[in-house]
Amino acid sequence: MHAQTEIVEDASSFETLREEWSRLLETSASDCVFLTWEWLFTWWKHFFQGRKLSILALREGPELIALAPFASSPPGLRFFSPFRSLEFLGAGSIGSDYLDVILKRGKEEPALAALAEELAHEKRALKLDHLNRRSSSAAELAQRLKKLGWSLYEARRSVSPYIELAGHSWESYLAGLGPEHRYNVRRRMKNLSKQFDVRFEAAGTEEERREAFSLLVELHGMRWRQNGVGGVFRAPGLLSFHEEMSRLALERGWLRLFVLRLDGKPAAALYGFRYKGVFYFYQSGFDPAYGKFSVGLVTMGLAIKNAIEEGASEYDFLYGDEPYKFLWARRARELGCLEMYPPSMAGRVYKQAVDLNRAARKMARQVLAQPLSGLR
Repeated sequence: MHAQTEIVEDASSFETLREEWSRLLETSASDCVFLTWEWLFTWWKHFFQGRKLSILALREGPELIALAPFASSPPGLRFFSPFRSLEFLGAGSIGSDYLDVILKRGKEEPALAALAEELAHEKRALKLDHLNRRSSSAAELAQRLKKLGWSLYEARRSVSPYIELAGHSWESYLAGLGPEHRYNVRRRMKNLSKQFDVRFEAAGTEEERREAFSLLVELHGMRWRQNGVGGVFRAPGLLSFHEEMSRLALERGWLRLFVLRLDGKPAAALYGFRYKGVFYFYQSGFDPAYGKFSVGLVTMGLAIKNAIEEGASEYDFLYGDEPYKFLWARRARELGCLEMYPPSMAGRVYKQAVDLNRAARKMARQVLAQPLSGLR
C-alpha cells in the first residue's frame, strides 16, 4: 500500500495525535522520553517562539507508520540564517537528547523512502540536533537526501554518559567503580547516616510533586547563585515547562523527583524520569550549607541505588561530559548534529551564509584567545 503524507501545521491537530503518537513511539526503535507526545507538545506550548509546526505524518491507510516531528524556524532564531529552516521539535536549550524521526518497526524502509521523497521537494534547510550519532533514523534519512543531491554537514556535539545497570545489585555496581570513588561513596553515605536522620523521599502524589519541584528549583538556584549564576530554571519558559512536564510525568508514572532530608530539613533534590527501563537524570540541586557533607554525591548515589532496586536497565546522565559523570559511568554515547541543504540556489545561499557565520565565529574565538600583549 502506498504511504500518504500529511503535514500537521496547527497545535489542535498536534494535540489530537496524542494516542496515535504514543502507540507509534512504543513500536519504534527511537523510543525515549524526549520523543513522547507529552514532552514535545509541552515543549511546543512553551517554546514555539515564532516557529511554525511542520510535522510530517506518514500513513498506510488509516495507520500512522512514521512521524518526522519538525518545526519551521524563522530566520536567525538559533544561528545566523537568511531563510526559514526545519528543525526537530524539542530543539534548543531545553536539553532534549536522542531526538529523531519515529518509524514503526518493520516499516522503516518504506517510511524512510516516503519521507525522503516528501523532503525532496523541500526548499528549506534541515538542522537536526541532539542526535545519537551511532544510532538514529534521522542519519539514515540524511543519507537518502544526500543521494538526491542535498549537501550534508555533520558535527559532534558532546557525549551522553550512561551506566548499564541490568543484572546489577547496588553492591555489584559499586564494586565496578574506581576504588577511590567507591570508598568515597561508602564513607560519605555512612557518615551522613551517623550525623543525621537521613530520608530520601520520592514524590508520589501531586501535592508531593509540587513541594518537591519547588524545593528542586530553590536548591538548584542556591547552588548556582553561590557561583554567581542563576541556574537553568531562570531561563525564560523553562520553569513553566518543567512545572507542566513533571505533572504529566507523574500522571504517566515516569517522574522520579527525590528530596534528601537531613533531620527533616531539605538538603538536596534530584529530578529525572524513568521511562521504558531507563532512568534519565535531568537536574539536581543542593543547599551549599550541607556541601561539606557531599550531599550532591550522596543524592546521586541514592538515585542510582533506587534505579537498580526498581529494575532499571540503564541510568543515563544525558548531554555533557562533566567529569563527575564519569566517576559513576564508564560508557558514553556521542551526540551530534546534522545540517542538510537542498540542491537549489536557496540551499546554496543558505549553506554559504551558515559557513561564513561559522568561519566568523571561529576567527573571533582565535582572536579572543590571543594574549593582550599591548595591555601589559
